Amino acid sequence: MRTLIFDCDGVLSDTERDGHLPAFNQTFREFGLPVSWSEADYGEKLRIGGGKERMASLLTERFVREAGLPPDREGQEREVARWHRRKTDLYRERVLAGELPPRPGVRRLIDEALAAGWQLAVASTSAEESVRAVLGVAAGKAGAARFAAVLAGDIVARKKPAPDIYALALERLRATPADTVVIEDSKNGLDAASALGLTCVITVNGYTAHEDFSAAALVLDHLGDPGLPLQVLENRSRARPGGQLGVADLAACLDGRAASGEGRR
Repeated sequence: MRTLIFDCDGVLSDTERDGHLPAFNQTFREFGLPVSWSEADYGEKLRIGGGKERMASLLTERFVREAGLPPDREGQEREVARWHRRKTDLYRERVLAGELPPRPGVRRLIDEALAAGWQLAVASTSAEESVRAVLGVAAGKAGAARFAAVLAGDIVARKKPAPDIYALALERLRATPADTVVIEDSKNGLDAASALGLTCVITVNGYTAHEDFSAAALVLDHLGDPGLPLQVLENRSRARPGGQLGVADLAACLDGRAASGEGRR
């Protein structure tokens, strides 16, 4: 069985600028914290995998003092956990209100892959509640139930660019790198997948278009839909997508690597 693993944020939906960033900033306001991230600030924070970890990056001596936070690490961790729980609730409200629609081609490719007998999974650094909310919009009425595994949040100790979540996905799905394609949007995700020899397709967004994707099999602006054709930005595979990325293109990426001996571990 072949396997398709999606990242969530920036892949299933363009969530960062219109979802996570305003949820972070509203959380900061509600807790009276002396910070508000601009779009550029948040672009820098995206280099850090995980929402709690991004919040924890604020904890300089000056910030702790100005925010009146506990001086000990355990106390600070409790505060960050409180912030993150509220941020997750605010983000889910936006998703469930329909403010973050799927990116082009996402629902179509999910349908096509399932019809072709592929197993699907999600591997994300976001909180599991947030990922399942996005799947409820992006994957159709059945949402997360259409996926063999939804791996997210703190399910692994090290987040992307560490490969841990993809190693766990392969184990849970009983999949091999030779039969697995990952769709990511960032270099952190690409590095995590590449460390295990996984074939990776990239769909860029405004925050990641400038990153180095030289290890990816395909780099696209999005997955494509009828009336909204994709643009191929880089191609190191046997796939020749027209206006839409399909299962045949994913298989061609895998077949090309198998023919060259790549991805066999």
